[in-house]
Amino acid sequence: MPSRAPRTPLSYRERIAAIQEIHTGCETFRDAGGPVTEVAIAPRWMLPPFVVVTSPRGARDVLSATFPTVDRDFPFMTEQQQLNGGSLLNFAHADWVGRRRLLQPVFTRPQISRLTAKMSTIAGECVRGWGSDIDLDRDSRRITMRVLGQSIMAFEPDQDTDGLVEPMRRISAYIAARGRAPVKLPAWVPTPARRHAVAFNKVAHDLAADILQACREDPDREAPLVRAMLGATDPETGLPLSDEDICHELVIFLASGLETTATTLAYALWELGRHPEMQERAATEVRAADEAALTADPRGSMPYTMCVLQEALRLGGPTPAIMRVARTDMDVDGHRVASGSQLVVGVFALHRDPQLWDDPLTFDPDRFEPANARSRDRWQYLPFGGGPRSCIGEHFAMTAAALELAAVLRNVEITSQTDSFPISAPLTIVPDGPIPAKIQRR
Repeated sequence: MPSRAPRTPLSYRERIAAIQEIHTGCETFRDAGGPVTEVAIAPRWMLPPFVVVTSPRGARDVLSATFPTVDRDFPFMTEQQQLNGGSLLNFAHADWVGRRRLLQPVFTRPQISRLTAKMSTIAGECVRGWGSDIDLDRDSRRITMRVLGQSIMAFEPDQDTDGLVEPMRRISAYIAARGRAPVKLPAWVPTPARRHAVAFNKVAHDLAADILQACREDPDREAPLVRAMLGATDPETGLPLSDEDICHELVIFLASGLETTATTLAYALWELGRHPEMQERAATEVRAADEAALTADPRGSMPYTMCVLQEALRLGGPTPAIMRVARTDMDVDGHRVASGSQLVVGVFALHRDPQLWDDPLTFDPDRFEPANARSRDRWQYLPFGGGPRSCIGEHFAMTAAALELAAVLRNVEITSQTDSFPISAPLTIVPDGPIPAKIQRR
């Protein structure tokens, strides 16, 4: 029988500090206790222990496991579901199965290929409106919001998306704080953070309802994602999504799709702005690509540019960690993990582990060239998770990011103005402050 996962040797104060910053915290736990380590911050009856996993084998054991061995009903997700409503992102297994089956056809490659020409046009229009001084965080959000909103929701966002982003990040911090707290006030207590979260959640759902109503009133309105959700039925039950279900999914898709794609784009541009030779290589590739081929197969038409995005996802990707709950005793990288434990796969730590990557903190897109990637363990690179509950929107997100990056490189040259890319990680990794850059028209 495998031995129990070793407990972290860190002091209670050190454990609390590391849990608060889960992205770098997983590195702290790994360095102190090894690739699988148990972290208790309260008695088990109050809050089950975290088991932090930072090895490829451990990530495989956790993420490839299926119900009833593991489930996704860990505190962050249940808190989000109670606030934002049930969705594919936060459902436990019983509700997730049918929703995944229903929504899978929405995100197929043929469906997304119908959107690429419009996405490319929107991205180009955004970049041509940039001034000489930009904030990579703000302007990556603006371009991503317009690409997402106009291409799939028939939603015309305001030019300044800060009014949406700042409240979303505050809500993420609120959910994260409640999710990791061993003792917390009931959700009905109207704390300032709770009042803000509830108020903005209503704003977001009202926006989704307006989008849905507009699509119902105008059958010619182009909103592929909304149309697909309206027309989707469960292949087993034949039941469609309710309007409430659609609004929940639209809110989560807009919030998560905006932050994750925009952060990846901002990080890629920041690195290229510090490495002129890499930027010129990617720009040459993009400008040489045939427009029809680019929109038909953006990922296949720009192999080096896709390596840039993959490396940006490794070092600056939006996923700090992936969590599950063990529902039975299970084996994780040769260690016995008790039922009820909260499993934390440290993606940030895996992506920066010097045991897994040569010179891990150096931005090097060539490490994703096919010849260099063949010997890599599939489970050491997890920007979209892995296993049955990997991100359903992976292909869409990569296509959007590739077209946005291509639009920038085709039109302007970026010069980064900082030597650091500050981040915070309430639920996902996001820039922590402006990322200034200068641009020059090509």
